[in-house]
Amino acid sequence: MPGRTLPTIPQAEVESHNTKESCWVTIGERIFDVTDFVEDHPGGGELILEYAGKDVKNIMEDEVSHFHTETAYEILEESLIGFMPTEPVLKAATASSHPEQVVPLPATANGNAELRKQGVQTGDLPTRPLFESTGMSSAEDLSKDTDLDQDWKTHKFLDLNRPLFPQMLFSKFSKDFYLEQIHRPRHYRGGDSAPLFGNFLEPLSKTAWYVVPSLWLPPVLYGSYLGMSHLPVSQGPAYWFLGLFLWTLVEYLLHRFVFHLDYYLPDHPVFLTLHFVLHGIHHYLPMDKYRLVMPPTLFLILATPFYHLAHTVFWYNWYAAITVFSGGIFGYICYDCTHYWLHHHQLPSYVRELKKYHLAHHYQNFELGFGVTSKFWDYVWGTQLEYTKPIKTT
Repeated sequence: MPGRTLPTIPQAEVESHNTKESCWVTIGERIFDVTDFVEDHPGGGELILEYAGKDVKNIMEDEVSHFHTETAYEILEESLIGFMPTEPVLKAATASSHPEQVVPLPATANGNAELRKQGVQTGDLPTRPLFESTGMSSAEDLSKDTDLDQDWKTHKFLDLNRPLFPQMLFSKFSKDFYLEQIHRPRHYRGGDSAPLFGNFLEPLSKTAWYVVPSLWLPPVLYGSYLGMSHLPVSQGPAYWFLGLFLWTLVEYLLHRFVFHLDYYLPDHPVFLTLHFVLHGIHHYLPMDKYRLVMPPTLFLILATPFYHLAHTVFWYNWYAAITVFSGGIFGYICYDCTHYWLHHHQLPSYVRELKKYHLAHHYQNFELGFGVTSKFWDYVWGTQLEYTKPIKTT
C-alpha cells in the first residue's frame, strides 16, 4: 500500500468497536475494520461479532474450528486501518535503547505520540511486520551479517568486537533488557565465532560437530555391547531403547526448563552470565557453527547426575543400568548432530520439516517449539509451535 499513512490507535478505542455497526478486530498490532464483512463471513456474522474488538490470530489459525486460506488474509489486508501499540511491545520498546527495532508501527504523528506517552524516544519506525518475540521477519534473517559497530551503537548491549563473557559479568542492564536482546539474533561475520573469553579458555567454548560422535560414540558402543551381552536377548534391546526414549524426554525438559529458564532467572549479572553461557549465546548467535553442540566439559557435568540416576533406578542390575544409560547417550549424540545439521545443512524431507520447526523457534517464537529431534513432547505438553501466517503486504 504505497503512500498510505496509517494511524496508531489506542487499545481502548479498538475494544469499543465491538458492534455490528462498527466491528474492528486485531492480529497482533494490526487493526482491521471488518464491519462490511460481517454479513458476508462464510461462518456467519455471529462468529466475527464474538471477537469484535479482540485479537483473532488464534481463532484464524485454529484448523479445528475453521481453517483460513491466504485469501482470507488478503481480504483482511484490504481492511487494515491502523496499528495498536500493545503492552508487551510498549514494554519492550521502553526498555530498549533503540525502540524502532522493537515497535512494528509506521512513522506517524499519532503513533509517535502514543509511544512518547510511555517515555519512548521515537524516530522513523519500520513498516514491515516483525515477529513480536524476536524482531525478525523470516528464517533468512538469521544469516544476514550484522554490522557489529552499528549494532553496538544502536542497542548498547554487547560489543561483538570484544570478549562477551566479561561484558556480561560486569554488565548493569536489566534482565528484561537482556532477554529482549539475546532473543534478537545477530550473525557474526560470515558465521564465524564471536570472542567469548578472549583468552586461554576460548578453545573450551568451541566444539566442532564431529567431536561429539568421535568422542562419545565409542564408549556408547562399548557400554551397549557390555550391557546387552550380559542381559537376556529379549531384555537387552528393550533396556537400550528405553534409554533412547527417555533421552527424548530429557532433551525436551532440559531445553524448556533449564536452557529456557529465562523469566525465572534472578535479575543479577552472575545468573544472566550463566544463562548466556549455557544457552543464551546460542539464541544471540544462532548460526555460530562452533557453538551448536555441547562442549565435552559441559556434557560431562550434565551427564554425570544421569549416570548415577540410572544406577539408582536400576539398582538391581548393573548391566541394565549401563544399557539404559548407553541408549540415552546415543540419543544425545543424535540430538547434537541433528541440531548442527538443522542449522547448517539441506536435509531429506522429514528433517527439513524439523529444520523449519527449529528455526521458527529461533526467529518466530522462542517460548514454544522445544523439541529438536522430535515434536512429540511438544504435543504432549502443549508447547507445539504453529507457524505464523504473515499477512501479505503490498
